[in-house]
Amino acid sequence: MGVGDRLETIERIIRTGIDEEGAAKTLTLMGVSNFPMETLTGMRLYSEVLPKAAEYGFTNSQRYLHFLWDALDKSPICLNVDFAIPFRRMLAGALFKKCGKNFIAEENCRFNFGQGIELGDNVFFNRGVFIDSKGGLAVGDGVGFAENVQIFTHSHSESDHEIRSYAKVTIGNYALIFSGAVILPGVVIGDEAIISARSLVVHDVEPGMVVSGSPAQPVRKSHSDGRRLSELNHVWLANSSFQDG
Repeated sequence: MGVGDRLETIERIIRTGIDEEGAAKTLTLMGVSNFPMETLTGMRLYSEVLPKAAEYGFTNSQRYLHFLWDALDKSPICLNVDFAIPFRRMLAGALFKKCGKNFIAEENCRFNFGQGIELGDNVFFNRGVFIDSKGGLAVGDGVGFAENVQIFTHSHSESDHEIRSYAKVTIGNYALIFSGAVILPGVVIGDEAIISARSLVVHDVEPGMVVSGSPAQPVRKSHSDGRRLSELNHVWLANSSFQDG
């Protein structure tokens, strides 16, 4: 069975509401054969023992979709982008609170609650992006996250680890977040802002501003050459691969 046929079959399984049998069949289509069914029955995810799990909750379908997201990166077929990128896109469409068109996620991207993630169109996650979405994450159109970006939406009391606070992170349209940047709870990043590599973002970032450092400080306005929003031509892969119009 070719890649296209495998993806079409998986899409039907997801669309009809995936259960343990559907998860097992999907694993087989991923090249993971003879996975023990009893391992899927009654399974729990790591996220289900985290705070906020009771509030967000997991349906059986969400549980298996999340499991398959992580399982993909532990199977050889994850190296075939013609399977892996459309597959992650399918899962995100079913798992996230909102997922716009042309979403691209590379290997080893992780999140704890897909229900707390809202993405616009043409959003790109490079390898190793981590999203703590307990407090919520809203991302606009055309936003790119480079390798190993980390976003946090909760914090703890220093005296009592069970005392926690949550604050949504919001990232505007056509912002760029470069490699290794860390964004802390409650931060709002404006349209077309640029976060330099290895920056620690603890305060809001104005639209069109470049920030850098730890903590991140304004450096200059971005060099947009007079372009705005979609004119910035945020194309993530060669020949606009996986970005259809």
